[in-house]
Amino acid sequence: MPEIIFNGPEGRLEGRYHHSKKPGAPIALVLHPHPEFGGTMNHKIVLAMYESFVKRGFSTLRFNFRGVGRSQSTFDNGQGEMSDAASALDWVQAHNPNAQSCWIGGFSFGAWISMQLMMRRPEIKGFISIAPPAKEHDFSFLAPCPASGLILHGEKDEIVPMESVDKLAAKLQSQKNIVVDYEIVKGCDHFFANHMPKLVKHVNDYLDKSL
Repeated sequence: MPEIIFNGPEGRLEGRYHHSKKPGAPIALVLHPHPEFGGTMNHKIVLAMYESFVKRGFSTLRFNFRGVGRSQSTFDNGQGEMSDAASALDWVQAHNPNAQSCWIGGFSFGAWISMQLMMRRPEIKGFISIAPPAKEHDFSFLAPCPASGLILHGEKDEIVPMESVDKLAAKLQSQKNIVVDYEIVKGCDHFFANHMPKLVKHVNDYLDKSL
């Protein structure tokens, strides 16, 4: 899990990267929660997703958005972070020119950014979106959603009401040519406290089924 520093749109960005030994291995990018509320690439949910991709042979990158850790510049309310994510995906693709496919994962704020990136990058073929902030942010840009994926949410999420994610999932599941799995973890809060094994199992089961 070597530390890397790569150029972003507003300065250097700090990441951790695992390079798969498999020729033509798929690639994955994992995005962390809100920078102004303690979100970093080392958050336990980000790390869990990262490890799930790595164990399945992906070349996988997680990184700190601008202003977090050793990443330069300052928080930019999502616009700059979207550009950071695009630069991160560029970096992974440059190091994996023969990648068979591309996946993206994100938790909370990172899920919002990841799904915006998916709309702009048609090479993204799958997504894992954990606790997407569907009440705070507008997800109407997913029109239509370009890829199949997994939405995972806690029943007792105190930050993102389950009803807002229910509506988002229903909208995406009504679209043709994609399949969106929606899994609810009973009794679980926004941060999956005491429910991390269930989160990991849902992510692993989804990846195993999809791959």
